Amino acid sequence: MKKKFEFYALKLCGIIILVFLAQLFISNFSDVFVLDASVQEEIWRFVSSIFLHVDLAHLIYNLFALALFGSILEKIIGKKKFIIIFFGTGILANFIAVNFYDISLGASGAIFGIIGALIAIRPGMIIWAFGMPMPLFIAGILWVAGDILGAYGFLVGNPIDNTGNIAHLSGMFFGLIFGLILRAFRTKRKSKNHSFS
Repeated sequence: MKKKFEFYALKLCGIIILVFLAQLFISNFSDVFVLDASVQEEIWRFVSSIFLHVDLAHLIYNLFALALFGSILEKIIGKKKFIIIFFGTGILANFIAVNFYDISLGASGAIFGIIGALIAIRPGMIIWAFGMPMPLFIAGILWVAGDILGAYGFLVGNPIDNTGNIAHLSGMFFGLIFGLILRAFRTKRKSKNHSFS
């Protein structure tokens, strides 16, 4: 049965835009939802911080990636599994990030989770990255390499910028795990459907 495509990736983009407008126009809005030390008593911040963004550039970059990769993944695996991967990898990336950053916010951990799952499911899919067409898994390797360099700079006290590289890497890792599990189940189901008795 073909999975129904319901544009949940785009709906999430819409929610993120509304949250960003709230950040702009409601005083101290971000302070209530950002991931920081308060998460020990206010665990909703593991989720709410996913929808916050630092500035317009941060927002646009993440919206583009979520709309593109999220829509592709949703179309392949369906809305329920897509939502599980978005929130699952976003929350797990935040569980890692909170141990390294005083303040963390943004959908990047969840988006890298989506990309990680896509790499596991469709590694050879051609995308446009770094100014040229390339297989998704190659782009993933390059993104991971950049984040490893960024994370190393942060850990040795010489950060390149304020990018949450450790959250990116965590999201990608958990996304790959989710994707490999989905791929294994799909392979098992196909082999059952083609078995003879």
